[in-house]
Amino acid sequence: MNRASRNFLADWWWTIDRPAAMMVLVLLVIGLMLAVAASPAASGGPHTAGNFIFAAKQVVFACIAIAILFGTSLLERDDLRKVAAIVFVVAVIGSALVLVLGAETLGARRWLDLKVFTLQPSEFLKPSFAILAGAILASEKQAPIPKPAITFLVLCPALFFLLLQPDVGQTFLLLGLWGSLLFFAGMALKWVWVFAGGATGLATMAYFLFPHVQHRVQQFMHPTEKGYQTGLSLKAFAHGGLLGVGPGAGTVKYRLPDVHSDFIFAVAGEEFGLWLCAIIALLFCALTVRLLLRAVKSKDSFAQLSGAGLATVVALQAFINMGVAVNLLPAKGMTLPFISAGGSSLFAVALTMGFALALGRQRPQVELQKPKLTPGYIANPGRARA
Repeated sequence: MNRASRNFLADWWWTIDRPAAMMVLVLLVIGLMLAVAASPAASGGPHTAGNFIFAAKQVVFACIAIAILFGTSLLERDDLRKVAAIVFVVAVIGSALVLVLGAETLGARRWLDLKVFTLQPSEFLKPSFAILAGAILASEKQAPIPKPAITFLVLCPALFFLLLQPDVGQTFLLLGLWGSLLFFAGMALKWVWVFAGGATGLATMAYFLFPHVQHRVQQFMHPTEKGYQTGLSLKAFAHGGLLGVGPGAGTVKYRLPDVHSDFIFAVAGEEFGLWLCAIIALLFCALTVRLLLRAVKSKDSFAQLSGAGLATVVALQAFINMGVAVNLLPAKGMTLPFISAGGSSLFAVALTMGFALALGRQRPQVELQKPKLTPGYIANPGRARA
């Protein structure tokens, strides 16, 4: 691994953003630890013995995710565009197949049953769209229509299938990613207000069109009533306090649905306390800032836009999950990146970080300069001797 080595592994190690990679690995380790803590509750119940099946699956998923992370971080920027295009097309097709072949759960169709595990294709729309939209917005080629309009046309099929599932949360997360990319690309302030107004109008339509959205928003706005899951999540944090009740000693988790995925942050609060929750939040903040700074340092506008978009989507998803767990946001079934149990979420966020690390690879640029003439310098020694 010394700098003089010329193998691809040494080249990868010395050009990769190592602090960001280390933060990702720490979050993965925390996720595995919390998967062990949540698995008995997810597989059992208050009066039935659970097991560690979810934790065992998560270990396998984590190994696959690390392979995805490493493999995609090796890609060159030209290859990133091709891989992202393929992933986006496959994810859109998968989101359409879910409507036909997917099993309905709580009134929604979002997962494909692959026997070994269930796959949520919509998870892979976010990282692939960040790369595609960044490439389109950074392109120097002239287009018959504005580039922001092209990115929206690319996004439309994904939004259409997501609303049919319905998955309002992923829809607005994709729209938030699209808006952030336009902002990073230098969107005029007046269009920022237009975008904000359009997002408000879509949110209002979702409130009236989807009963489950209306129900969750009404629960969130109620001065005293809390939703069942959110109420139990708050009890878990209260039970854990500052230092937590200890690994495996949590009790509220046995009554909390989706404790291993959507509400795993509550497990961290109950069993390990406020200190671990603070570490998780700080890690996400540090990782986001690190990725944004790395994107700023890039001299390629494509790397700048796509890198900033990837950092934003991870930050938004983490904020939404943790915000729901502490009742800062209405309930939404969204996983906590790197930490929530489940193959789809972990593979997609590994792809996201693999793309981000590939874009952030920095090689030293050695400028070729002509030697400066100094007093006594002989340009042609042979002529001087003559």
